[in-house]
Amino acid sequence: MQWIDYVSYLFGGAFLTNAVPHFVSGVMGRTFQSPFATPRGEGHSSSTVNLLWGFLNLVIGYLLVIRVGDFDLRSTADVVALGLGALLIGLFMARHFGRFNGGNSPADG
Repeated sequence: MQWIDYVSYLFGGAFLTNAVPHFVSGVMGRTFQSPFATPRGEGHSSSTVNLLWGFLNLVIGYLLVIRVGDFDLRSTADVVALGLGALLIGLFMARHFGRFNGGNSPADG
């Protein structure tokens, strides 16, 4: 296994995780922050834009994980690389989107 495969799995995990909020918001017909909004990454984009952005992230994640190298769910190193990418982007997204959706300082109640 080459190191570039692990980098691909790391980014694949990030793209697959990033797909979730955008795709789900789009399917639910809700607006959500996206890189195409104004201001970039802070404003809301339409549900259609989010659905398409989420789907593109799914495709890129698939290509990075399945089509690069020989990803094996039984390989601890492969799964750790994928999971680390998912965890890192997930933490970033929680903090970033939490600023706009109240998740960084939930109200007691």
